[in-house]
This record gives sequence, structure tokens and C-alpha cells, in this order.
Amino acid sequence: MIFLLENVIQDYEWGSKSFLQDLLGNGRYEGKPAAELWMGTHPRGPSKVLVNGEPVHLSRIIREHPEAILGKEVARRFSGQLPFLFKVLAAERPLSVQVHPDLDQAKEGYERENAQGIPENALERNYKDPNHKPELLCALSPFEGLKGFRSEEEILSILNRLSSRALLEEAKPLMDPGGASGLKSFYGSLMAMKGGRKEELLNEAISKAREQSSAPVFSWVVQLHRQYPGDMGALSPLFLNLVRLAPGEAMYLGPGELHSYLKGAGIELMANSDNVLRGGLTRKHVDLEELLKIVRFEGEYPQKIEPVASGPYEAVYKTPAEEFLLSVIELSGDGAYTSASDRAVEILISVKGQAHIEEAGAGRVIDLPKGRSVLVPASVIQYRIEGRATIYKATVPR
Repeated sequence: MIFLLENVIQDYEWGSKSFLQDLLGNGRYEGKPAAELWMGTHPRGPSKVLVNGEPVHLSRIIREHPEAILGKEVARRFSGQLPFLFKVLAAERPLSVQVHPDLDQAKEGYERENAQGIPENALERNYKDPNHKPELLCALSPFEGLKGFRSEEEILSILNRLSSRALLEEAKPLMDPGGASGLKSFYGSLMAMKGGRKEELLNEAISKAREQSSAPVFSWVVQLHRQYPGDMGALSPLFLNLVRLAPGEAMYLGPGELHSYLKGAGIELMANSDNVLRGGLTRKHVDLEELLKIVRFEGEYPQKIEPVASGPYEAVYKTPAEEFLLSVIELSGDGAYTSASDRAVEILISVKGQAHIEEAGAGRVIDLPKGRSVLVPASVIQYRIEGRATIYKATVPR
């Protein structure tokens, strides 16, 4: 049986005041920030499914029928848990610069903080669960973000253009051969800076950036400083890659990759975790010592992901993640999308147009207008979608 989903909206202060409201037709958030729509079982925002018109927690349905909902192999591999968290994200203001641990780091950190007696809801807690958080962001609108370190040569070139003597002095470790150690020394020194020295460096850098604010990298430095005065994270565009995604383009963020979402809306799909270590642009807890252990200090050019056709109506975004797989279904009204008969659990959300979904042999048709989401259990033999719509699908790779 295909289930309608009831999902949680997270109203973080950086959220858009229009995107999710328009997508969902939700007047409750009119004029207020709505940042993320969560589809999944994460305890901070669990979805419910409608069973005979009554809302029931999705986690309960999975717990009672793990193989029927997830599929036998997925239930075995992930201990009867839904392994991904599916989101629609809408950022009007920048998110914090952040990084996610790998699986071993997450397990060790979670156990360590448990042994220290730090409550899971404590503000100073780094590890909220023992899972890693690889994630994929697919743009629904023009989207800008920061992703991974620039090369040492590119950072030095940008700093020379900026002509900030204080920053160039801090960048000396980048001038000596040393790879990751030079980047780590440079970044760690900036993040640890305090007092008058920090204020002097920031003031000089921002002043120089304003003089060249027609360039996107310097424009973002000025904007970030305006929103987070005194925060060293405002300088992040000088050493992190600035990425611009057109609608339909995506980027994958693996463990240890320092990043930030600056502005725009997108589909986000990740392992089911909330482990975040922050490195600026935030009023929340920053643990610099732990952050430096997790960040991968390697300069690299950011790669965009384009969807690869897997049929006449579906295209897949390929990543190395074992927990999730994202695809997009585009229907123009001339044909129907027919699912595979051997599938894992799926969550679908329509982001444009109007369609309907029908389970083979069940005779039940569910409308899929813009903003509606459904859970398709693995036990559903097959289904068809017809209409004019753009639908994103989250599942588990087989």
C-alpha cells in the first residue's frame, strides 16, 4: 500500500519566507522563515503516514513491518532502519560553515561524549548519533554554496588580489611545500585568532574586499561579514570553492569536506544523521580542536553532478553513498512512468505540476500535486505515475 506522508517543517532562522510556503501551500509560515521539510524517521523531525486516515509515525510502521516497508536486503543491511533522510531545503541566509565526520569518527565521538556524560541535547555536544552524514544537494533554484578547499595556489592568488597584508602574513604556511599541513596550519590559525589581532585582520580584509566587491568571491565576503560581524567564517570564500548550481545540477559532500550553503533552494538527501561540527557563520557551539580532527585539508576542484538517464522518464544522480540514491522523474503528459518491480523503499515528492500515482492491481489512485509526498514500500509490486510533473525520488541503491 502506498502511504501519504505528513512531514515536519524546521523553522530555522536562515530559512526562506516564500519557497516552502509556495511549494506546500502552507499559510502557517507565511512571512516567517521555513528552512527545511524533513521526510524520514529522524527523531528531531519524524514523518507520519496516514493509515485509514489516521497519522502514525513512520518509524513505528517500519519497526512493525521492516521487510515489507524497507525490503528484505535493506532491512538486513541497516538493522531495520530507514538509512536516509530526505529534505527540501530553502536558504534565504547562509548556513554555518560545517563538516561531517566519517562513520568511524562518528561512532568514536558519540561513544566518547556519552562516556563524558554530555546530554544528547546539550549545546556543546558535537555528536548527536553514531552515524556519518554524506549528503547530496540538488538545486531547485539557482543555488550558491561553498564546497571544499581551493588549491594553495588559488588561495594565494586570491589573497594577493585582496592585498591584505595581515592575511598574506597568515598565509605563509601555504607558500611552503607541505600540502595538507600548510592548509591546516593556515585555517587553524585563522579560526583560533582572538582579540585585537583578529579584529585588525578582519577589518583590513573586509575593507579590501569592499573595494573589489564586483567579484563574487569578495562580494560574498562582504555579505557574510554584514550578517555575521566579527565572525572569521566571513572569510571562507577566500579559501573555500564558491559553487554555483543551476536548477537540476547537484553536488555531493563526503566526510571531512568543509562546506556551507549560502543561498537558494534544493533537494537534499543524506544518511540519517544530524552530526555537524561548525567552523564559522554561527552563534552555536564551535569546537575548534574537534573540527581540525575531522576536516580533510586537501585542495580540490569541486565537481558538479549531472543526472544520468536510466529510462525514458527518469534520471539518476550517482554518488558513492550506500544509504541513498536520488533520481528525478520528468513527465510531460505524453506517457507514464512505470516503476521497477524489484525495488527498495522509496519516498517521492512532487515539486512541480500535477500527476497521480497508481499501485498495480490495487485500483487505488493518489493525486500528486506540487508539494505532496508519498512513501512506497518495497512490498508494492509495481506502480505507475501519469501527468505533467517533476518528481524527486529517494531510495536505497541495490
